[in-house]
Amino acid sequence: MARRCAISKKGVLAGNNVSHANNRTRRRFLPNLQNVSFMSEALGRSISLRLSTNAVRTIEFHGGLDAYLTKVSSVGLDAKIAKLKKLIVSAKASA
Repeated sequence: MARRCAISKKGVLAGNNVSHANNRTRRRFLPNLQNVSFMSEALGRSISLRLSTNAVRTIEFHGGLDAYLTKVSSVGLDAKIAKLKKLIVSAKASA
């Protein structure tokens, strides 16, 4: 499983641990990824995703997963999220 958020594209960053004696050793800064499930009103089921906490806050700000995916452009989306967006848009159109 990749350490990358599907919505915000946050990933692993690299840097240095710097000691008091100014010795530098490489380290990794991992994103805060959480397994979350959102309820989709259009599909009528819950959808589990592995997102950063920043992406979860963004989705909640826009009013849920369905509202966020209908507003966002599908150009830079992950393949799994783009497929999910297509399902939600088609379910809203048929309803």
